Amino acid sequence: MLLPRRARTIVLTASGRNSKPPGTMERPNAPIDAVALARDLIRCPSVTPADAGALGVLEDVLAGRGFACERMAFSAEGTPDIDNLYARFGSSGRNLCFAGHSDVVPPGDHAGWSVDPFEARIENGLLIGRGANDMKSAIAAFVAAATDFAPRLEGKGSISLLITGDEEGPSINGTIKMLGRLSERGEVIDHCVVGEPTSQRKVGDTLKIGRRGSCTGYLRVLGAQGHVAYPHRADNPIPKLVAILSALTMRKLDTGTDHFEPSNLEVTTVDVGNPATNVIPAAARAVFNIRHNDLQDAPGLERWVRSVCDAVVAAQGGTYELEWVVGGDCFITEPGSFTGLLSAAVADVTGQAPEFSTGGGTSDARFIKNHCPVAELGLVGETMHKADERVPVADIAALQAIYSRVLERYFAADGA
Repeated sequence: MLLPRRARTIVLTASGRNSKPPGTMERPNAPIDAVALARDLIRCPSVTPADAGALGVLEDVLAGRGFACERMAFSAEGTPDIDNLYARFGSSGRNLCFAGHSDVVPPGDHAGWSVDPFEARIENGLLIGRGANDMKSAIAAFVAAATDFAPRLEGKGSISLLITGDEEGPSINGTIKMLGRLSERGEVIDHCVVGEPTSQRKVGDTLKIGRRGSCTGYLRVLGAQGHVAYPHRADNPIPKLVAILSALTMRKLDTGTDHFEPSNLEVTTVDVGNPATNVIPAAARAVFNIRHNDLQDAPGLERWVRSVCDAVVAAQGGTYELEWVVGGDCFITEPGSFTGLLSAAVADVTGQAPEFSTGGGTSDARFIKNHCPVAELGLVGETMHKADERVPVADIAALQAIYSRVLERYFAADGA
């Protein structure tokens, strides 16, 4: 199964600890122990936006095995400063990238954990800790696979790693800006594998080839405050808000497509904030989220929502305010040579090809898809973001084996 070659040479400028040419080995090294690396990463409490040393752990490992490492720090007004890491082995040929995030969500109440969430304890064959599932173990697996395979590249191409510290946060100063910097200097990623925990029951049973889009509406309906005994002297916004939400939720957006589930709108909060029983409030608020497939798009959905709001206030009076936020565009990597290669690599290790899926929430693949074909392949996501987040140690080894087969197939003698 061959993929087209992009003939070009990239000159990298590495910063940080590694200043030698990419694609050269300083000295022989023992293979990376993915489980040990995952534990080292978990012990760094890198709750967004803190790095807590996680990128340094990765940089030390990668730089010592010939990867050119570059820290990419970004900031923006109103958002926390974020440190990110880009590493590459090789400077020409096709560039296969593994992408992931080193930041994690807060552990919550430590009393809900059976162990310290940042101890990285192994019990009964399970690695327990915040980030074990989402997604430090996957990072460890693809770092181990990449560093093991890199000496065998022999000029056939390049392996890169794109690690952000801003996936669980605003996602403003991470992947999207890293990709922009690479584009500015003419550096191309040809294909990307994101290590999100996408499997359902066992490692490799699901390959995510796309995601539904996400839009959030922040709706505020305005009226006039007054006494409930004199409703003619007030303008109650609540019935209007109820009418708008009823119209929005009653519509069936679509029935889905071959690759996508039906689009759906869900109301996530309704808030009046009125502690008095004898006062008509001046405003009522609601928030709703739409997850949509490729039959819809964000501008079209916004026009529909506004038309519903317009119709209600035209009939009942009052005004409204709507803030529309697009969290991610719908996308799909059409089944073809790249997804086929990934599927075959999984089958090589597990004996069964994965199911293609577009379900679940958003990920940084929504940014990567604007630069190259991308798919997501990682651990079983059952415990991500939960107390006692955990992963079987054997699953980390299985995922490393899958990533190794991806590299072997991608850079096969006549396929590079």
